[in-house]
Amino acid sequence: MTLVVAEYDPAIAWFRRVLGFELLEDTDLGEGKRRVRLSPPGGGSALLIARATTARQSAAIGTQAGGRVAFFLETADFDATHAHMCAEGAHFEESPRSEPYGKVAVFRDICGNLWDLIGPA
Repeated sequence: MTLVVAEYDPAIAWFRRVLGFELLEDTDLGEGKRRVRLSPPGGGSALLIARATTARQSAAIGTQAGGRVAFFLETADFDATHAHMCAEGAHFEESPRSEPYGKVAVFRDICGNLWDLIGPA
């Protein structure tokens, strides 16, 4: 999946520091464009970071799902992951809550997009 960001380097740093993502690729494509892919701990998927280059793309930063939760990050240890994210300055919209599918809390990424942090029930 692709995430539109204002700038590459702050987004890379945030995803690595706050979410523990691994930088899979950072290839210079010329003219200020890069191919940047990050993966959550344990892999399984990748996030392509794309720098906005038009006014329309810039307007979509942080609102890629129209204000709904757009992304889901699953963890085996919800409490440890939540504590780490809080210590690194992640902005949670709510306190953790229990749902039939697991423990969950909504947070915002560096751009303002909403994510669910989900752990086992």
